[in-house]
Amino acid sequence: MPETVVVAMSGGVDSSVTAALLLEKGYNVIGVTLQIWPKDAPEGAEGGCCSLSAVEDARRVAFTLGIPHYVMNFRDYFEEEVINYFGQEYLAGQTPNPCIRCNRVIKFEGLLQKSLALGADKVATGHYARIEYDAERQRYRLGQAKDAKKDQSYVLFNMTQEQLSRTMFPLGGFTKPEIREMARAYNLAVASKPDSQEICFIPDNDYRRFLQERYPENSFAPGPFVDTSGNVIGTHQGLPFYTVGQRKGLGQAFGYPAYVVGLDVARNAVIIGRDEDVFSRRLLAGDLNWIEVNRLTAPMEVQAKIRYSALKAKAIIRPVGEGDQVIVEFEEKQRAITPGQAVVFYQGDWIVGGGTILENLDLSLPSIKPLKKGQK
Repeated sequence: MPETVVVAMSGGVDSSVTAALLLEKGYNVIGVTLQIWPKDAPEGAEGGCCSLSAVEDARRVAFTLGIPHYVMNFRDYFEEEVINYFGQEYLAGQTPNPCIRCNRVIKFEGLLQKSLALGADKVATGHYARIEYDAERQRYRLGQAKDAKKDQSYVLFNMTQEQLSRTMFPLGGFTKPEIREMARAYNLAVASKPDSQEICFIPDNDYRRFLQERYPENSFAPGPFVDTSGNVIGTHQGLPFYTVGQRKGLGQAFGYPAYVVGLDVARNAVIIGRDEDVFSRRLLAGDLNWIEVNRLTAPMEVQAKIRYSALKAKAIIRPVGEGDQVIVEFEEKQRAITPGQAVVFYQGDWIVGGGTILENLDLSLPSIKPLKKGQK
């Protein structure tokens, strides 16, 4: 009997071709679209995998391929585990990555477990990444895709050995142009559908408006802009409006090209500096997941990324305490180390592991100097 694979179909070209490729290889394919869009989303809303139109696109593709298609209601779970997480992290002075959270708890925990309970053997998605099994070490490996521009291994670093053993990424060996050509060859209506770029549950990509509407009681208390010497140089609108490395949208001029260097949550202050102040070398990471090893027991040379769009950079990672945290020291300074974002460790094309950035260890929060007489 062929294996049964549940394909997470978002209505886009990548997941659609994923279903077509697996069907062509002889798998018993079932298409599933996750109902995660907000309850107040307008009818016919356009957008990414949260849009109401996504399910219709997925149904059309499933009909073309002749496979069954179902909608699974993950709305409340997504609300609790992704949207609430996103908001609470911002309110705590962090800059979260909701896609990493969604992959971790929705797709490769929630969807996988529900699919296995229904009798499926595996799940598949349209992510650009590779999974291989190392028989010698008896471990599954997660690696970069052939298409470096589309590689999504960074947002998948939280996958466990069990999840990797039950997951397929059929697109890992192809480029995006090749996938679009396949979609046209399969006569799929979504062959030319553009990729979604925004946060899926914030279609206009205005996360500040989203936070203000969702948490009006927080009212985003204003506080001081402070330079790296501790001088108060202005008033900010509230910590969630700012992130490390930001230059535009600061709301006032400082007389020089100014950047957000850090957020001082305890004192509700935004630290402002020049471009060179945004670069640093060391960070502390926690909430770790390891793929190439069971755990880190000694310093290791890796290449690390501190955000999805960053280039890999040489670093040494060292375990801290019981190994539930690591210090990452880069060979060269990195721009805008941002608490809340993920740091992911590679050796060559393969992910060693990763975690959440807890602290920029090179950032010294200045002592805030008292306002001078007459200063507001």
